[in-house]
Amino acid sequence: MTGFSLTHYQHGIEDVKTAVMISGRGSNMAALLDYATQPETRPEIVLVVADGPAPGLDIAARHGIKTLALPRPDFASRRDHEAAIKDALTTDALTKGGVELICLAGYMRLLSADFCRDFEGRMINIHPSLLPLHKGLDTHQKAIDAGDAVHGCSVHFVTAGMDDGPVIAQRQLAVHADDTADSLAGRVLGLEHQLYPLVLGAMAEGLITLKGETVEHRSGPLPGVITDLPSPLTWQA
Repeated sequence: MTGFSLTHYQHGIEDVKTAVMISGRGSNMAALLDYATQPETRPEIVLVVADGPAPGLDIAARHGIKTLALPRPDFASRRDHEAAIKDALTTDALTKGGVELICLAGYMRLLSADFCRDFEGRMINIHPSLLPLHKGLDTHQKAIDAGDAVHGCSVHFVTAGMDDGPVIAQRQLAVHADDTADSLAGRVLGLEHQLYPLVLGAMAEGLITLKGETVEHRSGPLPGVITDLPSPLTWQA
């Protein structure tokens, strides 16, 4: 629903129930879990869903988080697969009444327009490039091949297009002359682990909302912001 807001939580004591969707090792998920378990943080991660037997599920289980593997081959169609995911995200038994926020953390399947509309304004993703540059895979090699002086990561709202939703925040670093795709990937991953929890925390506080196609930042910059709002937040590493 466009215009979804979490302001009804701002002055209360309730945590904001959050789900994470993964496909692999779950390093960004682990960063979110570490953040969410700190005192006085508002997100409460209640469920981790994977589209297969992802290693990240073991990390979540060690944190005491409910996990669910829904391998795509087990379902007759994409629609059936997404219906099972949606059911998990909204089932009382799994999510204490349904999740308020969804974080995609290395989830490698493109979600349908219907699924994205169902969770519009509540579902975010992190992507290893400075969007709108280098959508899709192999972003670090693309940055090197393009001769980019800076590279980084972006958190954005999820829409039906690949890596195409409104950008919420970015963090960047300089590309070194001797960088390889692997070295750049390692350094950018460190930025991802810093940026994603900050954005999740701000959303859980009701400080970031989506109104139509516009991202609204309600209380000024997050720590380290160097650009003026309401443009996407950008950190310099």
